[in-house]
Amino acid sequence: MRIGVLTGAGMSAESGVPTFRDALTGLWARHDPAELATEAAFRRDPALVWGWYRWRAAQVRRALPHRGHTGLAALAATHEVRVVTQNVDDLHERAGSIDVVHLHGSLFSSRCSDCGRRAVPEPLAAALADADEAARLPPPACSHCPGTIRPGVVWFGEALPTAAWDAALDVVATAELLVVVGTSGLVHPAAALPSLARRAGLPVIEINPQPGAIAEVASESWRCTAGAGIARLLERLDAGG
Repeated sequence: MRIGVLTGAGMSAESGVPTFRDALTGLWARHDPAELATEAAFRRDPALVWGWYRWRAAQVRRALPHRGHTGLAALAATHEVRVVTQNVDDLHERAGSIDVVHLHGSLFSSRCSDCGRRAVPEPLAAALADADEAARLPPPACSHCPGTIRPGVVWFGEALPTAAWDAALDVVATAELLVVVGTSGLVHPAAALPSLARRAGLPVIEINPQPGAIAEVASESWRCTAGAGIARLLERLDAGG
């Protein structure tokens, strides 16, 4: 079976990765994530924004994939599984998933803010000396032009990468089942994918402890965590259901 999977913040939250709705702690408690994740903020204070992303990347590197991540990777041994994620972490890849589309970019694909070239080696993958390292850290300089390196994520106000969006549409167009995990269905354009699937006649299974907009179009809604939901999916598919 060709299975498309759309994952959101709830997928990563189960591994301990804070969502944008979570209040920041420690050195970052007085900041609003929505005000840091913009190009304007980076241009205005690059050291502040880069320091925040270094802190976020350190949190992600300490997190481990949970049974939902590993379950999807295991499912690919018997089915064609393609993952579209709104998350910028690498937990799907670390769990073993190969076909992963990052709609909102990746923490670990930093690039120059001017010429756009990828930074090699990846600066955000380097370990912090201390979990509470100073908040302000100047971003690295680009080795190809006078620009500075920025995180490879999609900031508020930026368009999704065309290639990633086209790949997400292809996942929906070619799938026989769409599984939506840990997303409220409020962030567009990703929120349109389940509706597109239903209009194409695909069954849509929603896995989320809390009801959200996806429930309006889902053919089934499972009120459970991502890990429990993927385990249930594996059992159903093993039973031929």
